[in-house]
Amino acid sequence: MKENWSLKELYSSFDSEEYKSDMAKCDEYVKAYVDFANSLDTYECKKELLEKYITLNTDMIINFNKVLSFASLILSVDTNNSEAQKNMEIGEEKYSKIAEPSAKIYKFIGAIENLQEVVQSSDKLKEYEFFLTAIAEESKYMLSDKEEGIIAKMRTTGSSAWSKMKNLVTSNLRVEIEENGEIKSVPLTVARNLAHHKDSKVRKAAYEAELKAYSKVEEAVAAALNGIKGEVITVANLRGFESPLHESLFKSRMEKETLDAMITAMKESLPTFRKYLRRKGELLGHNNGLPFYELFAPIGNAEMEFDYEKGKAFVEENFRSFSDKLGDFAKRAFDNCWIDVYPREGKVGGAFCSNLHMIGESRIMLNYGNTLSDVITMAHELGHGYHGECLKDELYLNSDYPMPIAETASTFCETIVKKAAIKTATEEEAFSILENEISDSTQIIVDILSRFIFESNLFENRKVSSLSSEELKGLMLEAQKEAYGDGLDQEYLHPYMWVCKPHYYEAGYNFYNFPYAFGLLFAKGLYAEYLKRGESFVEEYDKLLSVTGKLKVAEVTNIMNIDINSVDFWRGSLSIIEEDIEKFLELSLKR
Repeated sequence: MKENWSLKELYSSFDSEEYKSDMAKCDEYVKAYVDFANSLDTYECKKELLEKYITLNTDMIINFNKVLSFASLILSVDTNNSEAQKNMEIGEEKYSKIAEPSAKIYKFIGAIENLQEVVQSSDKLKEYEFFLTAIAEESKYMLSDKEEGIIAKMRTTGSSAWSKMKNLVTSNLRVEIEENGEIKSVPLTVARNLAHHKDSKVRKAAYEAELKAYSKVEEAVAAALNGIKGEVITVANLRGFESPLHESLFKSRMEKETLDAMITAMKESLPTFRKYLRRKGELLGHNNGLPFYELFAPIGNAEMEFDYEKGKAFVEENFRSFSDKLGDFAKRAFDNCWIDVYPREGKVGGAFCSNLHMIGESRIMLNYGNTLSDVITMAHELGHGYHGECLKDELYLNSDYPMPIAETASTFCETIVKKAAIKTATEEEAFSILENEISDSTQIIVDILSRFIFESNLFENRKVSSLSSEELKGLMLEAQKEAYGDGLDQEYLHPYMWVCKPHYYEAGYNFYNFPYAFGLLFAKGLYAEYLKRGESFVEEYDKLLSVTGKLKVAEVTNIMNIDINSVDFWRGSLSIIEEDIEKFLELSLKR
């Protein structure tokens, strides 16, 4: 069994002739791009100009993404790899050189008064109508060419450097855990996986050891967070955005009205989630709410362990209950070593999928721990990969979809696996799967809300000054109390959730929390449609995913006649989860 992913489909090594050639091409593309930007006024025919821009930009971005993806993927599973670190920095420095000419080109395109007429005059440009229109809109928030160039260069030693430092520090953090009377030192990712252990004593010990370990790095990580968020605030203000949230919504192609409607419905649903949390606490012997370390505790007596081979078979089989295309995709990912499976020292925490459009494949990083939750995470990340599969034949510049839609296919795949699994499970297994699904939904509604509250308050405070690690812990505890309420035992919260969540440390992905809630609730609505329409839904679903790179969020949802600015839509999706919670509460009384 292959446990590590294969990257030879990108390059065999940094020393390979292909890699060296593509790295050299980066300089050639940058020069051609700069020359093009400096010659914009010489083009009398705007159609010719835009067609040349599309060709040059496509070739350049594909080349850069390939070399940068290779280094980034290596670093994600081996943060100590000095060769990858060096090549990543070299690639990023080269890429930063396109910021200044890009600003010039974007502003030029934004100033073309008859842009739509020009686009409609060319069959080639018609294919890129959304992309070019988006450039015109983005140009309104761009600074001068020089300023954009300076910002891009400064990021390589600013937010990007802070992010790398944070990953390096946390991926090498060791956690001291007692096992059978002996103290063992394990990577942070291994310790966090123990939150799913069937023994409550192990879960609590792992939680306490995890918190203790964070104290060793909290000051360094706090410095990284302050550096990154300070840069984000400065740049957002310079560009004319009202706030980092405004910028995130703009990049997400999503209206504030949509976010407000969704958050309103989420807050309305909190009492039901808190009932579930208190009841789970009671089942586990806790009368003051659920301690944080019990959030992922398995409920029931079913043996729900899944080694990786069993987990793969489980996912593929249940994917095929939806469509063979989805099942075939999962099998190809398994058979061709697209997945890096287990936690190890130097590997970053969490899980992700990187869609490599330039080679028509994806790579998926897991920190697999043999639980049902790990199987669901695998299904989630394969869902991201399947989204990329549906976009594989789309033009490269039309394949970049916004954050909220990014979590739809992944969550839909989770739902497929859970629902299909319940149908064939024993009564005890079905109860465990139901509880696991509610637990996951609680994370995506309640915990995501706490992260949204935390990040909102973090930005507000960071506008005034840097925050100490103690202040960051305080903000996190306040956010957890506001979201979870009496559902959690107030004596056992998690003040360091800002350390272990990677999205806080990506300057280009601020507020990457609400997209998860959007993805879950939109996917719930889609799944309800699937149940009504059966096989006829499958083809439309694939088509929906295939156009997500060239539509705004509301336009994507309109394909399914869904009004995401209506609070009632979000209430309807949440009611599906609330029904599951009521069923859980009813079944739990019989235990």
